[in-house]
Amino acid sequence: MQIERDGDRGTLVGVETPSADRVEAFCPHFGVCGGCQLQHLDRPFYESFKTGLVVAALEKAGLDVKSDRFVDASGRGRRRATLHARKEGAGYMRLRSHQVADIAHCPILVPELASRAPAIARAVEAVIGEADVAFTASDSGIDVAVRTQRRQARAERLMPLLGEFGLARLAMNGETLLQAQPPTLAIGRASVNLPVNAFLQATAAAEQTLGEYALAGIGKAKRVADLFCGVGTFAFRLAEQAQVTAFDSDRGAITALQQAARHASGLKTVTGFRRDLFRDPLTRFEFDGFDAVVLDPPRAGAMAQVEELCASKIGQVVMIACDAGTFARDAERLVQAGFTLRDLQIVDQFAWSTHVEIAATFTR
Repeated sequence: MQIERDGDRGTLVGVETPSADRVEAFCPHFGVCGGCQLQHLDRPFYESFKTGLVVAALEKAGLDVKSDRFVDASGRGRRRATLHARKEGAGYMRLRSHQVADIAHCPILVPELASRAPAIARAVEAVIGEADVAFTASDSGIDVAVRTQRRQARAERLMPLLGEFGLARLAMNGETLLQAQPPTLAIGRASVNLPVNAFLQATAAAEQTLGEYALAGIGKAKRVADLFCGVGTFAFRLAEQAQVTAFDSDRGAITALQQAARHASGLKTVTGFRRDLFRDPLTRFEFDGFDAVVLDPPRAGAMAQVEELCASKIGQVVMIACDAGTFARDAERLVQAGFTLRDLQIVDQFAWSTHVEIAATFTR
């Protein structure tokens, strides 16, 4: 291995004797683009490495929990991506840099976005200048949300892109500019009209896998609280067998969930409420009306909410987490309160990155 020094960092310039666990990366941008870091690992080593990230975090928290359930949930590719559009091109940031790696094709995205997303991002930069462009491949077409800090950016210059690229919707700085048709997504038996910048699981395969896990994890519960529910990723699947009360701080997400619930058929009642679960978590007394809880917090975890869960009479918690460190912290607290971590599954939707998705069931 040959390394050049770049300040306090080393830059790989060549591999003289490759490891037995090393393979050729499939993306021509690997090593330049910072979007993927692990394409050079063979499959067994890759899965072991990502599982180890979770196990190490749990061990640091004093929990001796192993997982041999690693699910490849990359599916058709990621259906969400944000590209940076700059003068030097459109793509993700370069490895260890604030400069953009210009790409024409991203092989980890779904086919609908792989080549079109970079082309659309370049077209955005051409008419309004530097911007970040978020893409979602919805069931009804590509949803594009542009964010820019350029005060002179004129929204009307973007409008021709709707027809030029056949977009479902075009938004700028959180406001819809034009919409050919509402971007929709089927979640279980419901169809959800997506709000601008809606949070979704990165791949459809991961959403399906995690939804099925949550449904199995609640067991025979008849009344379920879905915390940090988003647009209903879990709520509409849980409602196939239980009444669901869903909470999230995002007004647009709750509105979309409520609208979808009104039109869905074949489901038990789904009720949505807007609530900031960081500042105003459900109390131990409010949990008296539920048999189980599904918890899907952001990277910061949900310590305030976990404290109330620990003090409640709830005996079944399914946690979905996207950060190993905060998951381990929250899991440790649940275990201290008498819960047992009975199942741990690694769901790999952010393929070839160091990010992991974790699904776990706690009972007491």
